Amino acid sequence: MSNKAIFLDRDDTLIEDPGYLSDPGQVKLLGGVPKALTQLKDMGYKLVVVTNQSAVARGIITEKVLRKIHDRLERLLAEKDAYLDAIYYCPYHPEGNVAKFRKDSDCRKPNPGMLLTAADELDIDLGESWMIGNTPHDIEAGLRAGCKTILIDLPSRQKQPEPRDPAPHYKAVNITEAANIIKKYNRRAIDSTHPEPEPADQAEEDSEPDSRELPPVTQEPQTIADTPEPEPPAEEPEMTDETELQQSQQSERQETFKPETDTETTEQLLRKILDQLKSAQRSDMFDEFSTWRFMAGAVQGLVVLCMLITIWLLMGPKRNDTSTSVLVGLGFATVLQLMSLTFFIMQDRK
Repeated sequence: MSNKAIFLDRDDTLIEDPGYLSDPGQVKLLGGVPKALTQLKDMGYKLVVVTNQSAVARGIITEKVLRKIHDRLERLLAEKDAYLDAIYYCPYHPEGNVAKFRKDSDCRKPNPGMLLTAADELDIDLGESWMIGNTPHDIEAGLRAGCKTILIDLPSRQKQPEPRDPAPHYKAVNITEAANIIKKYNRRAIDSTHPEPEPADQAEEDSEPDSRELPPVTQEPQTIADTPEPEPPAEEPEMTDETELQQSQQSERQETFKPETDTETTEQLLRKILDQLKSAQRSDMFDEFSTWRFMAGAVQGLVVLCMLITIWLLMGPKRNDTSTSVLVGLGFATVLQLMSLTFFIMQDRK
């Protein structure tokens, strides 16, 4: 039985991209990468990195240094209990400075050579596999290999797609969301199975991100074969119409999706609107507790306390002798109020 795999680009997908990475010390994992890889591994996927490394052809680094960089990547992942199954790289570039690597190659993305080689060596079923990357070249390589694709569209580097860019099946803001997309896809694929056999192309799902639609589910009209007594011919059309109407109304609330033209258009429009609303806040899905907000609230409480003490001094029996204390109380309240405002500003510094 063939394996299924997640093919992963390296830079800006798993690690930060400082430009041409030339030192193992520059390797820094992106947030959430180890946990996401562990989740994908638990789903039964092999994890295979496929990366273009024209820095070798340009003479910026050697293959020996590149191997040290990849050793560093695997070591950082292992510290978080995450492991890769293989790393494939393409050192070639047609404009390289090193003669040995100055050429075009089938392994250089957008060509699917690295994916095909991995599929052959690791016994991978490409039709059950995914390609995750942050460039159109990654997506095109995955599509040409026959994989489903996810484009990592970083909020800090989002740009308008070019007309020639291939459309990915899905989009995500980071590897964590990509893992969630794959998890939901697999869950829906399991839930959509029915007792009666259906054509294989009905297993394709529609997805929540704004991406290319997968092939719509087609369903043959249901036939009633076990009717004990035949219906009169004159009444059969009316009964069939009522039955089909009831079935179509029920199926809209079930898992099975029947693509009628008007319904499909409306649902696609609503889905795109929902995707746009979700994408506005997706990059903040995993924000942690705000220390600045907590500190601002605590300081604000001290401001109220100072004001209450000041009012008590003004209204107390010795109010004629408390002018200095009142000024001090007001001064503390003012300073604390400024601190509170500063903390509120700091929490939104990003």
